[in-house]
Amino acid sequence: MNEERHILTMLVENEPGVTARVSGLFASRGYNIETICGAPTANPDMSRITITTKTNPEQLEQIMKQVRRLINVIKVRDMSGETAVKREMAMICVKAVPEKRSEILRIAESFRGRIVDTGEQHYIIEVTGRQAKIDALLQLLEPMGIKKLARSGVLALYREPH
Repeated sequence: MNEERHILTMLVENEPGVTARVSGLFASRGYNIETICGAPTANPDMSRITITTKTNPEQLEQIMKQVRRLINVIKVRDMSGETAVKREMAMICVKAVPEKRSEILRIAESFRGRIVDTGEQHYIIEVTGRQAKIDALLQLLEPMGIKKLARSGVLALYREPH
């Protein structure tokens, strides 16, 4: 069966244990979570959990049904389509020897990244954008020597109507 990447976003009650119940549902059914992000929304009584998973259409339908049955889940949507704005953030610690510093700065700037920490032998670069943009930046920085990497996972919101 052909698996595709899906981004699911759920509006949930902002209570202890909700994220554990959602991720537990995935684990108990054998569904893999590639990334998971959760944080309160503008309404402090609700949180948004965004999960990226690879699955086939039949499994996706089952996941959606099972997540909707969880008591603290208010709404679930598949944000995989083009009508959603999707972004990810990465912080990349790259080896920055003196002869490579200007090249690293040029690469970071071309991806609208910014240096958030500087040391004698490193830069930490912060960048946001689509997953493909971050992957491309990492590919260019790899020869310099990536020392550490932290990625947020995908966040997504549907576009508002005009």
